Amino acid sequence: MVEVIRTNRKSAVLTPSGLNCLSRMPTVNLTSGCAHGCLYCYARGYTTYPGEGRITLYANTLERLRAELPRKRKKPRAVYFSPSSDLFQPIPDVLDMAYDIIEYLFQQEIGVAFLTKGRIPERHMRLLKSNPTEVRAGTGLISLDNRILRTFEPNAASAETRLSQMKEIVDAGIVNQVRLDPVLPGLTDDADTIESICAAVAKIGVKRMAVSVLFLRAAVAQSLNQHIPDRTMRDALFNRFNIAERIGIHAGRSNVTALPGITRRRIHDRVREIAGRHEITLRTCSCKNPDVSDQCCSIAGNWDPSKDNQRQLGLFDEQERTM
Repeated sequence: MVEVIRTNRKSAVLTPSGLNCLSRMPTVNLTSGCAHGCLYCYARGYTTYPGEGRITLYANTLERLRAELPRKRKKPRAVYFSPSSDLFQPIPDVLDMAYDIIEYLFQQEIGVAFLTKGRIPERHMRLLKSNPTEVRAGTGLISLDNRILRTFEPNAASAETRLSQMKEIVDAGIVNQVRLDPVLPGLTDDADTIESICAAVAKIGVKRMAVSVLFLRAAVAQSLNQHIPDRTMRDALFNRFNIAERIGIHAGRSNVTALPGITRRRIHDRVREIAGRHEITLRTCSCKNPDVSDQCCSIAGNWDPSKDNQRQLGLFDEQERTM
């Protein structure tokens, strides 16, 4: 059971991201914390993290968005629903708010981009499918083994559900990117696991994938130690970090414990080789791997800013960015 703490948002709804891959697109968080409870989630280290088994729901988000958007000089081409709190959490109040905000954005001719590991309800799916050119979908999928998923993503959707709704999304003409993020060293970095994922999503028609290997912050390491019940599984993961290094990453602008760059590069290359055989284009995000990649992972998809020459992809003036 997840405790929902309702509060009113005091800050702006549309905010710039610290991620280079999202530097020109406004982001939206409906909650602080996420009901999916992923053990590896980097948001566990945020000062705003509400604690285990809790989420903070910003109940006035739509109201503030309706007041905020008309005051902007230019509408954004699209907004991104931040990966630090999933849009499709299994909480009725969150899902209701998600539907209302997506519907409002479509009414304003603003596209939506999201990354989810949740189950998309039928009414939300119908809304997305009714505006296929205004949606860029992302699906997180680290394994097809539901034992792995139940351990590391306890309240997220099953592998079968994610694959099924991916097919529905792709069949509707919506671009869908798969994120193999994070790869769990010692558990999901083997060729068989990667092959199974690539084969399954390629069969659906997915053509794009992004990859990154697990890194550790103190709060993430504590979460993994506390909640992985299988000692063999836990040891297989942590033993890989016996040889590790501290790196600075753009995601959250912090230092983390990561596998050595040469090790991560080998894993990325393994994924790239297998993905390529399935005609899937792979990108490695430089926000999380600045020492081994200079790529943008296009986490929010590609948008054509020429649709309306009165608008631009970004929302923020330089003055707003420095506030």
